[in-house]
Amino acid sequence: MAEAKRVMLGYSTDKVHPTGAVVVKDGKIIGSAANQSALRNKYLLDFHKKYFCVRRFFKIKSGEKYWLCPGCASHRMHAEPRSINDAREKYGTSAVKGADIYLWGHWWCCKPCWDSMIKSGIKNVYLVENATDLFKGLREKPININDKKGT
Repeated sequence: MAEAKRVMLGYSTDKVHPTGAVVVKDGKIIGSAANQSALRNKYLLDFHKKYFCVRRFFKIKSGEKYWLCPGCASHRMHAEPRSINDAREKYGTSAVKGADIYLWGHWWCCKPCWDSMIKSGIKNVYLVENATDLFKGLREKPININDKKGT
């Protein structure tokens, strides 16, 4: 779980819901990734986080209609499918079957992510202890992601 958090801190460009995931098989990390926003400009990322997000403006639930806002990571750019793709690129498609995913930054997985995990043969998804308290409502009230609670 600590590695998923490290990946999130180092590589996520989604400033509203930063998330990291690692794929683990037989006790070894075989893939890792963080979610990515379509925005690459630091000013625009900061503006999206602090002032305006289309999805927040229209009060769209987490996990829905990512395509509306370029600052939010689309489901194809979420940590879960990206970490699976990373493992496949390194070890082949069959390596992922029966593996587990450790997720830091969310308290649930959206349907497209669940579908990608099921299709690839992921066995279990592990969330950080107290994930619902740490991450639910993150858009409404930012948390300190460096807090030691999630390690």
